[in-house]
Amino acid sequence: MQCEAEREGQSVRTSGTEGLCDLSLVTVSSIHSFSHIPYFLSPNIFQFAIMSSKGKSRGTKRKSDADSNNGASSSSTPAASASSSSSVSLPAATSALLRIQPSQIKNKAKRQELWLKVKSAKETAKSKEKKKRKKDIEENGPDAVAVKKQKTLDNTREADETIVAENDEEVVADESQDEFSRYFSGEATPKIIITSSPNPSKIMYEFISDLLHVFPNSFYYARKNFTIQQILTAARKRDYTDLLIFNEDKKTINALTHVHLPEGPTAYYKLTNLVLSKDIPGHGRPTSHRPEVIINNFTTRLGHRVGRMLASLLHQEPNFVGRRVVTFHNQRDFIFFRHHRYIFENKEKARLQPLGPQFTLKLRWLQHGLFDSQQGEMEWIHKKEMDTSRRRFFL
Repeated sequence: MQCEAEREGQSVRTSGTEGLCDLSLVTVSSIHSFSHIPYFLSPNIFQFAIMSSKGKSRGTKRKSDADSNNGASSSSTPAASASSSSSVSLPAATSALLRIQPSQIKNKAKRQELWLKVKSAKETAKSKEKKKRKKDIEENGPDAVAVKKQKTLDNTREADETIVAENDEEVVADESQDEFSRYFSGEATPKIIITSSPNPSKIMYEFISDLLHVFPNSFYYARKNFTIQQILTAARKRDYTDLLIFNEDKKTINALTHVHLPEGPTAYYKLTNLVLSKDIPGHGRPTSHRPEVIINNFTTRLGHRVGRMLASLLHQEPNFVGRRVVTFHNQRDFIFFRHHRYIFENKEKARLQPLGPQFTLKLRWLQHGLFDSQQGEMEWIHKKEMDTSRRRFFL
């Protein structure tokens, strides 16, 4: 985009940014003509930030300072448009200062000094906006001021055609016939076998001990030197419904392989942020009651499949007397596992008591059928080139 001076046939050095191109139209003499210039502005700093070019404009006469100021104020830079859209009118010199990019100044001392002034100008503008909103609320009530919706990575995520609409008939029909439908209809009861990588450490035993209290009807078997295929064969003969294999590296539990029996699928997760029950302040001791299951924010077809796979680890008919809750909460493709007990303080108020453990899962791949590292058919696999944006999520 050309600046106003270049459109008028003048030659101005922009230093590679549009903000400095606009500021080059402001001269030091015009700064002194501002009657409302803030006390923290100094001509020396402003002159240093302008960085006007003298070599390319010898044969061309500039317009008057007033025309230059008008050209600078009519710039369409993002910073200028942001300041002009504010409900609080700012002095021209302050608006010009907000358009300065200190990173383009090579002198460290001047750059730091200018950065502090730009920061002060932004805080001043923000304070005026806040005071104006507060005054409007006091005079006209809270409904008179529009509340700005905060933008997050979640509510600005990229559009995904696989996001499932509420009560989608096609999805409901597919899920009524998938591998997990028997558990949600009450026809089957989860029976879980839990094991680890060979030669587990003490922290692995403590973690598995916590999990045995989380999942009813779960059993631990030592891995020893058995392969995964041998474990799967033995588990299918004994009518187990799920196999959980936790991997450990240098005494750090870092992965989970979840195989749904008898026909799959198989999911592999990276495991991070593990906190054992004993390390949670104020934790309680779980009872043998069947917990409630909360599967939250799994919105895509892949997310529905992963969420139902995790939910099938627990009974779908909880015992509410125990007041236990197991939560799988998906946020930005990170699955947070939490185990709580809700305690009623009175008839109107309740609180959550953590029971533990706590950890975070990140899906890496989903394989059709049972675990097969050689010829397994992948339903979904995460690749590095898929991370094209921070706002792109798959679950």
